[in-house]
Amino acid sequence: MTKTGDASLVWQGPGLSRADREGQHRQRGAVVWITGLSGAGKSTLAFDIERQLHLEGCRIYTLDGDKLRQRICADLGFSAADRSENVRRAAEIARLFLDAGVITLVALISPLAADRAAARTIVGGEDFIEVYCECPLEVCEARDVKGLYRRARRGEIDDFTGISAPYEAPAQPEIVVNTARHDLAHCARTVLDGLKARGIGRLA
Repeated sequence: MTKTGDASLVWQGPGLSRADREGQHRQRGAVVWITGLSGAGKSTLAFDIERQLHLEGCRIYTLDGDKLRQRICADLGFSAADRSENVRRAAEIARLFLDAGVITLVALISPLAADRAAARTIVGGEDFIEVYCECPLEVCEARDVKGLYRRARRGEIDDFTGISAPYEAPAQPEIVVNTARHDLAHCARTVLDGLKARGIGRLA
């Protein structure tokens, strides 16, 4: 307990630690940052991993890019500055979940290497697992369930990643899955095996 110069304000200590929460959950938390082009399968992969870890008894949550932009990041556009802020907010939220001992999956295009590096710094390098959903642009366009690539090709969407804005593939991600070559089950297993090899997940 710490008193400030104002006698009416008394600040409490930090309370429970992350280790306390992880001990209760019987798991090690982490932030699993899934990056890739639109249509590469980031959200599909994240939700499948979330389901499997939930069935194993893990405390887990997925921060999906589309959902973040609906509410928390609804005020942001797609300029370089706004994209950076979008990544920063996601990283700060993920850091809070990590402090709560939760395994947090972040499914976010996050196209620029510098922004992902900043997210790694916010979270902490030892707890940040970058997963690259590798998928050729032409395959992502062929999927295009939302019709976004078609609109971008017609010039109806500005600053669209992969068309009119760059995507910088990770140089050294912790885990790579090729969602064009392999099915969902294979990709999810690759990530889950990678997490377990790093001691992330349910503790014995």
